[in-house]
Amino acid sequence: MAHPVQLGLQDAASPLMEELLHFHDHALMVVILTSTMVLYIIVAMVTAKLTDKLVLDSQEIEVIWTVLPAIVLILIALPSLRLLYMMDEVSSPHVTVKAVGHQWYWTYEYTDYEDLEFDAYMLPTSDLNPGQFRLLEADHRMVVPAESPVRMLVTAEDVLHSWALPALGVKVDAVPGRLNQTTFIVDRPGVFYGQCSEICGANHSFMPIVVESTPLEHFEGWSILMAQDA
Repeated sequence: MAHPVQLGLQDAASPLMEELLHFHDHALMVVILTSTMVLYIIVAMVTAKLTDKLVLDSQEIEVIWTVLPAIVLILIALPSLRLLYMMDEVSSPHVTVKAVGHQWYWTYEYTDYEDLEFDAYMLPTSDLNPGQFRLLEADHRMVVPAESPVRMLVTAEDVLHSWALPALGVKVDAVPGRLNQTTFIVDRPGVFYGQCSEICGANHSFMPIVVESTPLEHFEGWSILMAQDA
C-alpha cells in the first residue's frame, strides 16, 4: 500500500509491475537527458554574442532535429510495445476470478469452483481491528495463490467502475454489459490494497479492493471452507 509522504511508486509485487517500474525509470532518464540538452541549447543561444546567418538555412541542423527526436521516440516506443503485449498475454491461468462492480461494493466469483462467490464491503471505522487500515479494509478479501497466473474478468452491474491494484500493476475498467480481462502473478505472499479508480457515485471512495496472496495449499483450504460456508 502507499505510505505518507511517498514520492515514488509502490513496491512491485508482480513481474508485470517490475517491468512497469523499469519502463518508468527508463522513460524518466530519457526525459531528463532531453530536457537537459534543450536547456543547454536555449542558454547557449541566449548568451551567445556571435551570430551566423547561415544557421537559418542549414541542412545539417534540419537533419539533426529530425533524426534525434525519431531516435528518442523509438527508444521509448519499443519497450512500451513490449509491455503492452505482456499485459495482454493470457497463458494457462491457474485461477479465474470474476469481479463485478456495484454501487458500492465488489462481488467476486471463482468460476473454477462451484458456489464460491461473495460480496466485499468496506469495513466501517468502528469495526476495524488494530493494524487494519481505514477506508482500505474489506470484510471479505479476494484470496489468490501466490506464484500462480490469475485471470481477472471484470465487469459492472450498474455504472462504470475500475478494478485497480497499484502494487500488481493492474487497472481494468468495469463496464456494464462488457467483460474485460487481464492477468497477473503475485510473486510473494501478502495483502495488497486498491480502490475503485472510476468516479461511480456518492460512495465511490468507499469500495476498496483487498487481495490476499497465500501459498497454494492454504488457498485450497480456504476455497474448501468458503464453499462449505456458502
